[in-house]
Amino acid sequence: MSATRYAYLGPEGTFTEVALRTLPEAATRELVPMVSVPAALDAVRSGSAAAALVPIENSVEGGITTTLDELATGEPLMIYREVLLSISFALLVRPGTQLSDIKSVTAHPAAQPQVRNWMAAHLPDAMWESAASNADGARLVQEGRYDAAFAGEFAAATYGLEPLVTEIHDAENAQTRFVLVGRPARPAAPTGADKTSVVIWLGEDQPGALLELLQEFAVRGVNLMLIQSRPTGAGIGNYCFAVDAEGHIADRRVGEALMGLKRICPNVRFLGSYPRAGVEPKDVRPLRPGTSDAEFTEAADWLARNLDGRV
Repeated sequence: MSATRYAYLGPEGTFTEVALRTLPEAATRELVPMVSVPAALDAVRSGSAAAALVPIENSVEGGITTTLDELATGEPLMIYREVLLSISFALLVRPGTQLSDIKSVTAHPAAQPQVRNWMAAHLPDAMWESAASNADGARLVQEGRYDAAFAGEFAAATYGLEPLVTEIHDAENAQTRFVLVGRPARPAAPTGADKTSVVIWLGEDQPGALLELLQEFAVRGVNLMLIQSRPTGAGIGNYCFAVDAEGHIADRRVGEALMGLKRICPNVRFLGSYPRAGVEPKDVRPLRPGTSDAEFTEAADWLARNLDGRV
């Protein structure tokens, strides 16, 4: 395995590259652009990269389905950290292009919901075509295949383009969450401000099946930060659920919730416990009474004393 190579969704000039360069270790790694999220993750699986940074969620449309599906299937991988990046788009064009000249635009599919209203107001007749990434869209504009691309303003110089309009976003304070993914290993120690990600497959389709899953978290006071259904490919009505929960697998409440899920679900894939980006332990909400590690230990000791016939 190449321990010095980090893959990312490329080509050069993507928001993913910008997010990756915010990590201190990126300065000492060879950063390798890949053509797609699956290609970046497969580089980790094959050992040609030690880790990959990929987008997994945005604040406008929710989960990035390609990433969620790739992590749910194939050889297991593990999330080690996350990065939050504020997102604002620029409309990149070849020099001399005016707004009235634009008949076709391109960008990554996740960008479209974030600029849809702006397009309706300023480019109502322009045709949209998806690209593998926002920077790849810029490359296609450079080649003359499209008139404009929505991408980061920073990508303009790389592809010889000009930002015709900047600060484009339908939602204020839009963010995208990226995750650094590697091969499975022991999770880092809890920090007190952690997140645990899993993919859970439901068993037999029956009334209350999803509620039964959610109760494993609820009765132990584990707050869910994301839950998104994804089709398994096994037929209509067959779903798995990507879940992000507050806490670390080493926390008793989280570990016991995962054990409960393992008992009732046909498959549970652990994707990692890792620090929450931008959150300090002092900022984490207090635990619900009865759900701390100390209280779980006290309850276990009480049970043991009764089993032994001790008062």
